[in-house]
Amino acid sequence: MKAVIQRVAHSNVVIDSVEKGSTGKGLLILLGVEQGDSEADADKLIKKIPVLRIFEDQNGKMNLSCIDIDGEILVISQFTLCADCSHGRRPSFTNSAQPDIANDLYMYVVDGLRKSGIKKVDTGEFGADMKVSLLNDGPVTIILDSRQLK
Repeated sequence: MKAVIQRVAHSNVVIDSVEKGSTGKGLLILLGVEQGDSEADADKLIKKIPVLRIFEDQNGKMNLSCIDIDGEILVISQFTLCADCSHGRRPSFTNSAQPDIANDLYMYVVDGLRKSGIKKVDTGEFGADMKVSLLNDGPVTIILDSRQLK
């Protein structure tokens, strides 16, 4: 499971001209579920993301987590994170989990983040054509791969 985590001043997702989810200060997470991913992979991300110290303290050091700053999270499903671009010019998405499995694990992560102490966790809509906007703060962008986490 891959997560692109962006520290944001604010973010939102719009589907069919209607805002579906938004955040103030916090994190925008693009989440890709790969074949073979399981709840154990999701649990690693759920454990790591809320306490990842990527927000600045009073001394300007990245020393605070999303929980510490009372931040918000927007989670967007993004199967294209699983793309294989090793051959040719057109990405292959065969590494992506089947949609029903991917959606279940996506919602598992969302539910886990909601239970982690984050005050607000919004989502996009799995499989929808979404317009995602953000003001990246820093910019700070971190990539997590559940298969590389302990």
